[in-house]
Amino acid sequence: MENIRSVAIGGGLGLLGAVFGSWFTARRQDRMWLREQKLEAGVGFNTAAGQLFDHLREAQLSDDGAGANELVARMQEACSALYLLCAHDIIDLADALARQIWSTRPPDGRKDRKAHHRETLDLLRRFTRRLRQEIARP
Repeated sequence: MENIRSVAIGGGLGLLGAVFGSWFTARRQDRMWLREQKLEAGVGFNTAAGQLFDHLREAQLSDDGAGANELVARMQEACSALYLLCAHDIIDLADALARQIWSTRPPDGRKDRKAHHRETLDLLRRFTRRLRQEIARP
């Protein structure tokens, strides 16, 4: 009788260990998947935002609608993913960056436009730094 009880306790502990182990593994895989999705959306947004910023600095949007429209679509798609996956402060930074980029015009040597470009680059850096912190968070 005592052997049966020992086997039952050992089997129960083994089963309990297997359940917790699979739960921890599934949770870790979910976190890794979410981290990967955030990284993919962030890279897509950063790339499209940077390319659109460069495009708008060089020419007005109406000069080359097709190229700019594709960049806007890519940026919006990545931004939608960020809305679904990230914290509110990252979404706020992405919105501010998008608005800042939309108001970009060619520099023409004017100081106000140069300041606008510096502000846009600073906002892009802040967004990237904050997204990096979000992705690195356990």
